[in-house]
Amino acid sequence: MHEASIACSLLDLAEQYCVKNNYHTINSLTVRIGKLSGVMPDALIFAFDVVKHDSIAEGAHLIVEQVNPSGMCNDCKKDFTFDAPYIFECPLCGSTSFVITRGRELELTEMEVDI
Repeated sequence: MHEASIACSLLDLAEQYCVKNNYHTINSLTVRIGKLSGVMPDALIFAFDVVKHDSIAEGAHLIVEQVNPSGMCNDCKKDFTFDAPYIFECPLCGSTSFVITRGRELELTEMEVDI
């Protein structure tokens, strides 16, 4: 379960930021996770709830915003989004030449903290 190591890294990053800026409590963290990232949101939330104990984030909650995958076709030059876990061709023109542009993200985007 690599979500546990991701939760530890998120907490470590947030704690470092708080120490640097003299914040004493983390109330929430918001992360953006692409559906193609391989990260399971429920498992990440569970792992975060475990690793946050005895830290400045003990009362914090993790907010997950999922990002739908999208791409750009190299042939028709159009952007597209898709819901399937796999894509083999552009849904607009059928070309197999495309680039995935979104959906692999794992970003800490927001923190709510107290002084």
